[in-house]
Amino acid sequence: MIEKNQSPFRSFWMAGFECSDQLNHYGNRVDLSEITGHLTNAATDYNLIKSIGILTVREGIRWSKIETQPFVFDFTSVAKMIDAAKENGIQQIWDICHFGYPDDLSPLHPHFESRFVAVCSAFANFFKSYCPNEQLIVTPVNEVGFISWLGGDHASTTPYARGMGWDVKYSLIRAYIQGIKAMKAIDASVKILTTEPLVNIVPPLNANPEMVRKAAEDHEIQYQAVDMLTGKICPELGGSDDLIDYLGFNFYYNNQWISNEFTFLPWANLEPDPRFRGLSSLFLEAYQRYNKPILLTETSHSGEHRPNWIELITKECIKAFDLGVQLEGVCLYPIIDRPDWDHLHVWHHSGLWDADADHPHDRNLYSPYADAIVLAMQHIEKHQAQRKKNDEFNLSGFLNIL
Repeated sequence: MIEKNQSPFRSFWMAGFECSDQLNHYGNRVDLSEITGHLTNAATDYNLIKSIGILTVREGIRWSKIETQPFVFDFTSVAKMIDAAKENGIQQIWDICHFGYPDDLSPLHPHFESRFVAVCSAFANFFKSYCPNEQLIVTPVNEVGFISWLGGDHASTTPYARGMGWDVKYSLIRAYIQGIKAMKAIDASVKILTTEPLVNIVPPLNANPEMVRKAAEDHEIQYQAVDMLTGKICPELGGSDDLIDYLGFNFYYNNQWISNEFTFLPWANLEPDPRFRGLSSLFLEAYQRYNKPILLTETSHSGEHRPNWIELITKECIKAFDLGVQLEGVCLYPIIDRPDWDHLHVWHHSGLWDADADHPHDRNLYSPYADAIVLAMQHIEKHQAQRKKNDEFNLSGFLNIL
């Protein structure tokens, strides 16, 4: 476990740039780093986030683009993004597979594991050579739990299957584990950050015992991927606790729903649903399960409720601190606007800077969200300063007793 106060992250508040490059529901390749203009405007984007005090970002190498043919890699685009980050003093956390696989590959392909290990190894070698004095922090596969459902049960991306979610998940985790081992063999200092959805699945009101049991089982499934990575289940895959350094959890307004119904629990009602759980309690559940530092690796809301959402998230983060959760950061994701994967003319307006289909490279600041973020930063900073002061006071009192 990482010792407290040894965080490798340059800033507590982080920014995520949407980097999905998967085949969408209609079989079309999407490349959101390119569509949003971030690929060519990284330096400008980094300068924008630096202006509000964010120095750490989540990015993706875009596996489907940099593997030009099987086992042949071109990291030119990644190098340009690294250069832009260095120019602006920005730290990058890299996703190797953010939903997209090369055209000729799927998680169920017999070559998937060897190809994934190869891209992990190539990237680790490239980074070690290009950035010899920098810490590499990697998410090998983003949201295994979600993408295995989307492609294996919902038929909305590769491999466009139904009833095969477990098979896709098992294959992804098998490759994930071997990819970690390959990278750590190249550079033992590599840090691994998981990113998985954090959800709350509840039974219907007035549920019978069977409904309660089913909801509890559905809720437990969210931990399968990390359980496999850490060797809690499926030990034949070679997972172990020491493979993972940080646990990232992605939490949005629609991450709580009723089992079997997929009806979302409202979060903004004046009289909240008694089944709705605060993010802090979900953090505590995960923290006690794995005893590892935690990051909120994705969170946002669309439209006018962005300020309200970040206010709620900030309150829950403060509660998590007080519960003893080792929370290392919060990533605003996406930091710039993004279109829908399946309907590229629809833009979510969930970033700090907005754009639209006619002006996809625009960076129009949404001021109410900006004001809310500044206030959130101040609240967290004040709370952490007070906690530090209290800790120092308690330590001083203890030493005086001695």
